[in-house]
Amino acid sequence: MSSLLTESDLIHEEEVVWLENPEKLDYVRQALDKTKRRNTKPPYARDGRMVGYALLDDEATPDPDSGLYKRRVFFLLPHDRDSLPDGLYREGAPGEAIDPRTIKPGKPGAKTPRSQRGPVAMASSTP
Repeated sequence: MSSLLTESDLIHEEEVVWLENPEKLDYVRQALDKTKRRNTKPPYARDGRMVGYALLDDEATPDPDSGLYKRRVFFLLPHDRDSLPDGLYREGAPGEAIDPRTIKPGKPGAKTPRSQRGPVAMASSTP
């Protein structure tokens, strides 16, 4: 899943844990991952790096078929703007990109001019 998450996907989120300072990031990617535990750092198996994750409350129950919890993970890939400021996302952003400053437990986060257009595009559009 991507930035198209709804609050109903996140009703059991209790806390968002940041592994990096979100104020320094223009955007993060988000996804729902299935994990064995609801309240520890989840495993990470993508390229790039995990920059944050959600902890679930005591009311969260695992999926009855898989026994796994759905938890939100925030990450960046090697070709994202923070690592390659003059790269593919110098302007623009991936579809699942959201501004980390808008993320709260139980809230999907939002796209903002900073997350979608980038500091370079914003500076060049200023008179």
